[in-house]
Amino acid sequence: MRILMVSTSYPRDHADWRGIFIRHLVDAFARAGDAQLRLLAPPGEVPGNVGIVANAAESAWLDRLMQAGGISHLMRRGGLAGMFAPIGLLRLLARAYQREGGIDAYHINWLQCALPLPDNGLPAVIGVLGNDLKLLRLPMMRTLLRRAMRRRRVALCPNAEWMCAPLQAAFGDLAQIVPVSFGIDASWYAIDRAPEKPARWLAVTRLTQDKLGPLFDWSAPLFTDARARELHLFGPMQESVAVPDWVRYHGPADAASLAREWFPAATGLVTLSRHAEGRPQVMLEAMAAGLPIVASRAPAHADVVRDGVTGFLCDTKQAYARAMAQIEDAQTNAEFGAAARVAAREGYGTWGDCAARYLAIHRRLQAGIASA
Repeated sequence: MRILMVSTSYPRDHADWRGIFIRHLVDAFARAGDAQLRLLAPPGEVPGNVGIVANAAESAWLDRLMQAGGISHLMRRGGLAGMFAPIGLLRLLARAYQREGGIDAYHINWLQCALPLPDNGLPAVIGVLGNDLKLLRLPMMRTLLRRAMRRRRVALCPNAEWMCAPLQAAFGDLAQIVPVSFGIDASWYAIDRAPEKPARWLAVTRLTQDKLGPLFDWSAPLFTDARARELHLFGPMQESVAVPDWVRYHGPADAASLAREWFPAATGLVTLSRHAEGRPQVMLEAMAAGLPIVASRAPAHADVVRDGVTGFLCDTKQAYARAMAQIEDAQTNAEFGAAARVAAREGYGTWGDCAARYLAIHRRLQAGIASA
């Protein structure tokens, strides 16, 4: 099966944190053996058996888009860049789609990348993340996407079940809605945890008001004594956010350093995000590493954390304080961590498992078989 995969995110190298899940997916497709993959994405390291589609000008444009923070970030910021970048991307994609013949199917990441699909009847698997649901609120967006889906077999694949209902309501008459869980790199399962004192809590997130949520406000009373617990924050500064002095902010961190230096000795992962997202990958990696999680009670978090088993879901400052205290108990920490690792392995598996899930959908679309 000859597949054209499209993504507006891709890491430049193995030290780059941006779009790393796309690199894992590309690697897994390349290992699968029953797919010939072509890739339209920003420049980066790819397996030798993957064909690069972007020409030099397109590659440079996509690279500049990545360095600027991506389409969603530019649109949030507004201004001329937020206005013209989406138009430029759609024109680039339309040219590439028209140019690339000799394929059997499309594998598209993000709904906006499906907008300029040519009317050629080729089936398409379209991955959907939480940000894509915001896209549907824009004027005419549903109409334009429906036009792109007509006269072809389509599977919309959100990476979390909670997104199925709105997608079914918008596109269920045109597309199969098939949730597909991302996989987890095997290195996270291999981590041998030994939590140290003082208790080290990790927050790994892009620094925006929505992604941080009430993290600083709720945590401030709990981190007054650095001899008892520490909050270590990792991630790029994407909005002007004042980080309190008691927070140990490390800036962006690559997955290898987190796995090697921070996850093994950590007490748990914390996220109080209010951001619309599918299934946060860092939470899956934390579970695979055996880290308990304290999270806000959002649909994306409730889809991952088994409250009282692999971590706690909190909707008040008081519940948050109780959750941290309970997880700092050594026996509770060990029990929650073991349960989290089992849940990750059984529920999500590896990126090879994820690629197999996607390829099974591709085969069903090729055969004209509805999803079970």
